[in-house]
Order: sequence, then structure tokens, then C-alpha cells
Amino acid sequence: MHHTPRRHPRRIRRALGLALATALLTAGATACGGSGDGGSGSDQAPVSAESTGSVKRGTVLDTPFEKPDLVLTDTEGKTYDLVEETRGRPTLVYFGYTHCPDVCPLTMSNIAVAKSKLPEEDQDRLRVVFVTSDPERDTPESLGKWLRAQDPDFIGLTGDFDTIQAGARSLGISLEPPVVEKDGDIVSTHGTQVLAFLPGDDKAHVLYASDVPVEVYEEDLPKLVEGKLP
Repeated sequence: MHHTPRRHPRRIRRALGLALATALLTAGATACGGSGDGGSGSDQAPVSAESTGSVKRGTVLDTPFEKPDLVLTDTEGKTYDLVEETRGRPTLVYFGYTHCPDVCPLTMSNIAVAKSKLPEEDQDRLRVVFVTSDPERDTPESLGKWLRAQDPDFIGLTGDFDTIQAGARSLGISLEPPVVEKDGDIVSTHGTQVLAFLPGDDKAHVLYASDVPVEVYEEDLPKLVEGKLP
């Protein structure tokens, strides 16, 4: 479907219908492995990214997502309650894994660069949460080491896969158990969307696809920190 380029993020309309909603979300799932990646689908909530010419931007969700009730383990080995720990704070949530060869590190790097451009006070207010889709390999120690190379303040969470999967799906994000392929590569299929929760109501109002460039995060983060839509 062709979308007319617009300057601002596009609001998802309820009139889209379930079939179109499914097609939109399918574009956000990626199978990441040692030798490449492919696509995967889901039948969850309608999500998409709006194109402005050649630049992908975020999508303002017509119906915001509630923050998932996830209680997992952080990189210090301590219990981390996502709802309680991020209450009233601007929060970005992403599901991925440290062995991902491309999408995950690029996404986190883009966010790290954009975050570094914020005033120090706003950096302290922002929470960036990376939830692993591969908890068997992503221990608190290994997850912490990987995230520190991106930004030492990023929060990494690991734990029971079924719990993580349920949390992802509550946000319309596809997540499947990692599988070992014939060549020995371990492939994790996960949605590559970043969800932005505003501090006013703790709901996800904006979604960013994996092809959103760092410039968009640089433009949007100051607004999100203030609880405003981009």
C-alpha cells in the first residue's frame, strides 16, 4: 500500500481493519542469526512506521499500549519490576538479543547516540530498557557487558522466556523461542520495534521500526522526555 509522504507521524486509524493490521506488523519481525535474517509474522496489534520521503519516522498509536507487567532480572542479578521501576518516566522498550549481528546493535546504538545529545537532566530521566529474546545465552553478566558498550545506563533484563514472550506479545511484538539451524547458527525471531512510553500515563504512544534513522530519535527524544508526542 502506498502512503502519501507526510512531515509528521501518522496516526493509526481504527478503520484500518484486522487484515491490514496484520500486514503492518509482519514487517517488524526479523529472524536474526549468524548468517543473516529473514521475516516472520504475527496477528497482534496494528503498528507501522510512516515514511517521509526516504526517511522513516515513528508512528503515533491511535490506541496506546499499557506497560507490560514484567518482573525480570537486571544485569546486576536483581529483581526488576518494569512497571514500578519506570513509573512516571519516559521509557523506551526494545526486545532483542546480544548475539544479533545487525538490527539489535544498530537500534541500540542509534538510541544511545540520540540520548547523548539530550541535556544531562533529561538523560537521567529517560529509561532505555532492552529485554532479551534469548535468555538462555543472555545471562545478567553477558547482557550487562554488551549494553555497557552501548550506554552504561541502559537497562538489560533477562529471565523466563515464556514471561518475556507474553510481555512482548502484550505490546503486539512477535517473539519466538531461539532455534538451532542445521549449520549450527542459533536464530532468534523477534519484533524489531521500539516502543516509547510517555511519563504522563505510562503508556506506549509511539512506535519506531528498525529502519528509523538516528536523526529521528535525535529529533523526537526531547519531546518524548517532556511527555509530548513527536
